[in-house]
Amino acid sequence: MDCPVCKDNAMVTLELNEVEIDYCMQCEGIWLDAGELEMLLGEQQKARELINSFKIDSDNPEDLRKCPICDKKMQKIVIDSDGPKLLIDRCGKGDGLWFDKGELHDIVEKAKLDENNKIKTLLKDMFNNEAKQ
Repeated sequence: MDCPVCKDNAMVTLELNEVEIDYCMQCEGIWLDAGELEMLLGEQQKARELINSFKIDSDNPEDLRKCPICDKKMQKIVIDSDGPKLLIDRCGKGDGLWFDKGELHDIVEKAKLDENNKIKTLLKDMFNNEAKQ
């Protein structure tokens, strides 16, 4: 699967908390197939509340990226939360979610879904203690 940002750069598949994620080694973005965010977060009710808070941001000036699965343009999604606006890409057909570098970490932190820091620790370990994912 090619990265939606780097285009012709193939992503590598990694396992994070028994969830396979696709990772671009060039731009450090993460692709989660449909349902994988919920699996990663673990707390189904809180994860569902977070996902239900996603709203399409049709006013965003960023270019729309293509889904690495269906090749259709993805939607820009704003995460409903206090503080700075969080923006991610979501396949309109429901194939999955794209997180630029640091966005997955930011969403997990803002949603307060990682009280024991399990996900943040896994991300840190997986990416060799580099900058937040």
